[in-house]
Amino acid sequence: MIIRIKDQRELDHMRASADLVGRTLGAVARVLEPGVTTAALDRVAERFVRAHDAEPAFKGYSISGLKPFPGTLCVSVNDVVVHGIPGGYALQEGDVVSIDCGVRLNGYYGDSAYTFGLGAIGTQARALCQATYEALHLGIKAAQPGNRVGDIGHAVQRRCAGFGVVRELAGHGIGTRLHEEPQVPNVGVPGRGKRLRSGVTICIEPMINLGTHRVATSADGWTVRTADGARSAHYEHMVAIGDGGPEILTTFDYIEDVVEPPFTATYG
Repeated sequence: MIIRIKDQRELDHMRASADLVGRTLGAVARVLEPGVTTAALDRVAERFVRAHDAEPAFKGYSISGLKPFPGTLCVSVNDVVVHGIPGGYALQEGDVVSIDCGVRLNGYYGDSAYTFGLGAIGTQARALCQATYEALHLGIKAAQPGNRVGDIGHAVQRRCAGFGVVRELAGHGIGTRLHEEPQVPNVGVPGRGKRLRSGVTICIEPMINLGTHRVATSADGWTVRTADGARSAHYEHMVAIGDGGPEILTTFDYIEDVVEPPFTATYG
């Protein structure tokens, strides 16, 4: 399939969508605490998105053979890797919670995810979140014009050695569709895969498990869990490839103004 190159007008629209995703996750972070249900977080996000003249990108999203996704957010707790459906689960102290949000604003999509730690999550879980967060930024650093998607995957995979790097799921292109070409796996060989050019817009999203890399999909068709029940972490940024290097379109600033990351990042 064709990889769409965005012009400056399109990139401006995408910057606006990306900013709204970040602000939405910041609004969710303000109410994130033990005792809050994942459905309540979802309601906060949907109200915020619609109040800013945008649409939730995930709500109603359909894949052949599955019921449309029912939430504005994917809220994935502990052993849920991605696509957790918001519901009646009340968050608990010690939970590791990945929250993924997508919006559609002026015809362009924004998409970002962040993993939160509720209180004392333990040394191993902190190390997992730190590795995943750092792998995201090292993957972004590898997203240089002329490089290939294998360079991104290699950077992620190398930082996360010793953890389970999910292979069945990947990052993706983004623009007027939520999922465009190219796919951006979190494993790869340097110099292999689709070439990155100025104007390409992608989502880089390491999904890393504390145990095995293998995953299993629940009976609802959406919820993806680690095969061994170990915890998982997930961070995601939208990135535009420019002549001078990658531009991170989304931001975690709105989140990290409210909560501290569950680790101290040291990526270079």
